Amino acid sequence: MPTPPKKVVVLDRDGVINVDSEAFIKSPDEWVALPGALEAIARLNQAGYRVAIATNQSGIGRGLFDMNALNAMHLKMHRMVAAVGGRIDAVFFCPHTAEDHCECRKPKPGMLKMIIERFEADPDLTPVVGDSLRDLQAGAALGFPTHLVLTGKGRKTLAAGGLPEGTKVHDDLRAFALDFLSTEHV
Repeated sequence: MPTPPKKVVVLDRDGVINVDSEAFIKSPDEWVALPGALEAIARLNQAGYRVAIATNQSGIGRGLFDMNALNAMHLKMHRMVAAVGGRIDAVFFCPHTAEDHCECRKPKPGMLKMIIERFEADPDLTPVVGDSLRDLQAGAALGFPTHLVLTGKGRKTLAAGGLPEGTKVHDDLRAFALDFLSTEHV
């Protein structure tokens, strides 16, 4: 009997889990969790979901911060999630700028392809949650169900329109987790 696909949720980072900034999040001090976001991750974990993050981090390519700073931000994020009983199973990031024309920078789906391979996940059953159109476009390119949160850039993204067909809209990550888990996904 084939192994069932792993239960995975893919989250963007800035604007979904933590406060976003037009000036980039460049240090652990600037990394501030959004209300309810860490608890939402724990709730997803408790329902049997693994959580993977797919985040563009062009601040590295722009020279605004280095890998040590990014690692320190992610260490803070992991510790804060653990403190509320949750975990993030993997963080995938693209350090490139748009000028690099890489395959991993969203809206291209390179990071999501890596997540599918790493977790043996079925894209049709793996929601992608983001606050920007490029997050949703990357997911839609591979058939992931797309979910927009209205935190971060989410309200501007919704107002601009052009969302992938079938995109569901939630106030924030907490609302996504409650909505998602209240359906057949438990």
